[in-house]
Amino acid sequence: MSAQIISGKEVSGQVRERLKKDVEQMKLQDPNFRPGLVVLQVGDRDDSNLYISMKLKAAAEIGINATHMRLPKTATEEEVLHSITEVNENSSVHGLIVQLPLDSNHKMDTEKVTNAVAPEKDVDGLTSINAGKLSRGDLGDCFIPCTPNGCMELIRQTGVSVAGKRAVVIGRSKIVGAPMHDLLLWNHATVTTCHSKTADLPGEVGKADILVVGIGKAEMVKGEWIKKGAVVIDCGINHIPDETKASGKRVVGDVHYTSAKEQAGFITPVPGGVGPMTVAMLMANTVLSAKRFLESHRPGKWNISYTKLNLRKPVPSDIVISRSCVPKPIDCLAREVGLLSDEVELYGKTKAKVQLSIMKRLQAQPDGKYVVVTGITPTPLGEGKSTTTIGLVQALGAHLKLNVFACVRQPSQGPTFGIKGGAAGGGYSQVIPMEEFNLHLTGDIHAITAANNLVAAAIDARMFHESTQTDKALYNRLVPLNGEQRNFSPIQINRLKKLGIEKTDPSTLTEEEITRFARLDMDPSSVTWQRVLDTNDRFLRKITIGQSPTEKGYTREAQFDITVASEIMAVLALTTSLQDMRQRLAKMVVATSRSGQPITTEDLGVSGALTVLMKDAIKPNLMQTLEGNPVFVHAGPFANIAHGNSSILADKIALKLVGPDGFVVTEAGFGADIGMEKFFNIKCRYSGLRPHVVVLVATVRALKMHGGGPTVTAGMPLPKEYIEENLQLLEKGCSNMRKQIENAQHFGVPVVVAVNGFKTDTDAELDLVCSMAKAAGAFDAVRCSHWAEGGAGAVALGQAVQRASESPSKFQFLYDLELPIADKIRIIAQKIYGADDIELLPDAQHKVELYTKQGFSNLPICMAKTHLSLSHEADRKGVPTGFILPIRDIRASVGSGFLFPLVGTMPTIPGLPTRPCFYDIDLDPETEQVNGLF
Repeated sequence: MSAQIISGKEVSGQVRERLKKDVEQMKLQDPNFRPGLVVLQVGDRDDSNLYISMKLKAAAEIGINATHMRLPKTATEEEVLHSITEVNENSSVHGLIVQLPLDSNHKMDTEKVTNAVAPEKDVDGLTSINAGKLSRGDLGDCFIPCTPNGCMELIRQTGVSVAGKRAVVIGRSKIVGAPMHDLLLWNHATVTTCHSKTADLPGEVGKADILVVGIGKAEMVKGEWIKKGAVVIDCGINHIPDETKASGKRVVGDVHYTSAKEQAGFITPVPGGVGPMTVAMLMANTVLSAKRFLESHRPGKWNISYTKLNLRKPVPSDIVISRSCVPKPIDCLAREVGLLSDEVELYGKTKAKVQLSIMKRLQAQPDGKYVVVTGITPTPLGEGKSTTTIGLVQALGAHLKLNVFACVRQPSQGPTFGIKGGAAGGGYSQVIPMEEFNLHLTGDIHAITAANNLVAAAIDARMFHESTQTDKALYNRLVPLNGEQRNFSPIQINRLKKLGIEKTDPSTLTEEEITRFARLDMDPSSVTWQRVLDTNDRFLRKITIGQSPTEKGYTREAQFDITVASEIMAVLALTTSLQDMRQRLAKMVVATSRSGQPITTEDLGVSGALTVLMKDAIKPNLMQTLEGNPVFVHAGPFANIAHGNSSILADKIALKLVGPDGFVVTEAGFGADIGMEKFFNIKCRYSGLRPHVVVLVATVRALKMHGGGPTVTAGMPLPKEYIEENLQLLEKGCSNMRKQIENAQHFGVPVVVAVNGFKTDTDAELDLVCSMAKAAGAFDAVRCSHWAEGGAGAVALGQAVQRASESPSKFQFLYDLELPIADKIRIIAQKIYGADDIELLPDAQHKVELYTKQGFSNLPICMAKTHLSLSHEADRKGVPTGFILPIRDIRASVGSGFLFPLVGTMPTIPGLPTRPCFYDIDLDPETEQVNGLF
């Protein structure tokens, strides 16, 4: 009786149908996901082209995104290896095949090239690592070469059990024979490998229950050699003369098919047997690789290691603690939290930028829980919001084993060398390395400085040129001849459209249109854009520019701000994409024309260049805490003239990475009346995010100050009232905490009070604060000792935040954007500060009218007020009442998207004290270690 034919075409069709369903299932998990395959070919061999076209066709049928990467015959080995590396690092590719042979004019080391393929993408199973795993029996952790894998699938189709059978493999190639031997062995067959040196080959074949032949010799194995009823798998493809065929030849295998099928129980034909299975199993390996990728990169599934703290008492200085912990390599941390290698740009070993492309990859994933850390009205010393933010993150992550990200502002370099020192948290709750955090980081602030000052230079240069040239001369220089023709740049086309001039040919403008286009006609007294520097320098608060003779008497008074006060910093913090940043940068208003029209950076023609300068700064910076938790450090806008919060982009990316059960903890600058109010009314308005919990940081010393305690001065010893128990003073000061809890409740978000303990606080004082916080309506109030104990000292806080995040949250904004400007200011003053009313002084009243006329009245409000009191007077502590809030002036940050009323005077560049911090800062030339930084 003739053998049953094992049809590779039929079995491969079944495999492909199964793979189609697998791909559809992956798309249900992530609609944007498709398995990716790259076939890399060197040269242009006809046979290779045929094989590749078969692979691409099969991939398309299954739903695999396959790419044919062609390199010319002139490609060198180095160029081939470079191409492989690029594919290895491309997270959208899950399988990489190097088509063999390599058809190059240059000598190629095939082994080196195939081994350059990342083992996790080696769907051909040819790398030494995959071959080694197969030989050791690690079948679940490798890729099996496609032809042997296809052979095994065909054997399974017969229903014959491999276990316990005698199997003979003829041939020992790396692609078929050797892996086939290993595969049969680990499926529990007793395997013999035969080759050209084997004595009595017919005798060995005759013992085989399962025979796999891949020796490359046409019809070498005869039917009479084969054991009756054996399974015969023929991997050979050979051509022999056949005059009956149009080509004069036909394809045969390594087995003499006609005689063998009379002996065998099952046999594969050639063609139509193993060949179709090879392509099918290649597709199966690609789908398997994609499945493994999805599983290992499932958002919210972190495999993170934490750093154990070696706590010392007394607590050493911040810099000593920072240096006592060795940070994890940042690329390792990135992998732990689900970032892909091509989504991370390394800046050394301890910091990196994260590509915005991750937002597209994770867009279908649910967000985690969103927590904002704020505080009561602080003392000049600060009350530990940053320290609490980091301590809470360490508690939730390292101790409660939840996915958690911290998102904090980048500190200005100015105060680092001035009076404040570093700003990375403190004690055992810090961002590390401290030096990197407080100095240049990845250069974002420098990029903002360059972009801001480019605008300033453009403003004065434009006013100068307009004042010294005729309309025609100005126009000819703005639209210069390029060869024989003038052309508008794209940004100039935008200006024409804004002016209502629908023309694109510079020669067709009328004289009146030329004047309107060429002259911005800025009123020098209306210029609101200042130059910036990231250094504390009091002598730049008021300057005169243009004193050189070359400026022909064009001088004006100006000033410098510190870089973090630049509107570009606020734009960076509030932007939601590269396109959004481009639009915001274009909308920034720098002056008003003499006719009362707002002049923007787009009018100046500089907005595109600003986007180029900011293209890297928009990417969040990844760092870590002392205990190894991830931290995004991104953007650092002022908390008075701007909104004082880190970037929306960092928060959005972090919320996707932590997954639905994880937490993102961010910090709002100053007290709840300033930073938190702006977080809700400005940041959440633009981000569309809704917070789950407010953590309100309170300290005994600050509450005593609000109860009437003496003045606290930075650098001076604390008065005895703050270091001795005084419950009466403390209870009176808790009124401020009560008011700030109420402020958070205006937004419908549960409040957890974190009582940041100091060694001078007594148990009775800490208990009093907790009980009064709960009585005021806080969801919970807990003591914290994270400064001295790291995350372990904030575990109770972490548990309280967890519980609060599960309670109902009815988030709402404080005011409607459509209200008049004055009404929005009044609502903030009355509900948040406790004022009786507001008073618009003449300049402010004029700005209300101007901005309403210019169409900016529907922007949110960003109050610029002292952070040291709920009122406008810094020395009024507790909860001031019976006051009217004076609004001195109002300014517009149109690109950022808010108006900022000025309550009193706001210094926008600090000065240096008599003894700045830089006296203590130096570099050890031997170790390159920074000394004296806080």
